Amino acid sequence: MATLSYAARDSRTMLRRNLKKALRYPSLTLTVVIMPIVMLLLFNYVFGSALGSGISALPTGSGAYIDYLAPGIILMAATSGSLTAAISVCADKTEGIVNRFRTMPISRASFLTGHVVGTVIQTMISVALVAGVALLAGFRPDATPLEWLAALGLLALLTLALTWISAGIGLVAKNVETASNIPMPLTFLPFLGSAIVPPESMPAGLRWFAEYQPFTPVIETLRGLWLGTGIGDSGPLAVAWCLGLSLAGYLWARRAFKTGAKR
Repeated sequence: MATLSYAARDSRTMLRRNLKKALRYPSLTLTVVIMPIVMLLLFNYVFGSALGSGISALPTGSGAYIDYLAPGIILMAATSGSLTAAISVCADKTEGIVNRFRTMPISRASFLTGHVVGTVIQTMISVALVAGVALLAGFRPDATPLEWLAALGLLALLTLALTWISAGIGLVAKNVETASNIPMPLTFLPFLGSAIVPPESMPAGLRWFAEYQPFTPVIETLRGLWLGTGIGDSGPLAVAWCLGLSLAGYLWARRAFKTGAKR
């Protein structure tokens, strides 16, 4: 019990350190928020009429493409925000602060825990800001408070999974530039799912990829919760993907941290 108490205390200290650092250097957080907002405005106001005219997956009584688009863009905010952990972790590693922490009488897990929890908090704030812009742009969800809670919980779970993966990337990357470039494909992977158009409208090979990649069931679950379009088996698949990625990312990050300690 004492060990857990010390680990929790050290993790809180690391969390406070990372949040203060984010407040002092907000440029990365602002960049993460701006990109999904630009994508939202671009696809809604520039391509919306062309793309939305052929989408039959909109809820009954809604003809607005923004209702189909917004869940995918909000998910993009979650993916973009969570991947910033790679940059912050790698920056600490290359600046030598990680080696200093290893010589101090603190919990080994607190360094990664502080980064992961701090990134999840920042990312959920970014998600809320992007969702607010989507509402201003005409997004009209028809969800109960419980459905909103479930949607936010799913986004938080996905953010946690990607943040652990991102932390592992930051630990194995040689420099900050590499750490910022490696996760970039994950940021745009939702576009190869159902974020912009239904997979049914895609060519056969791309359609297969879009239907079976991890982000599509998450997007469809968010649409079902917010718009009442139905969830089907997307909900269990989304949760399973998030839990699996969380476990894989956690084990990888922990192993990378221990391997670095032995060098």
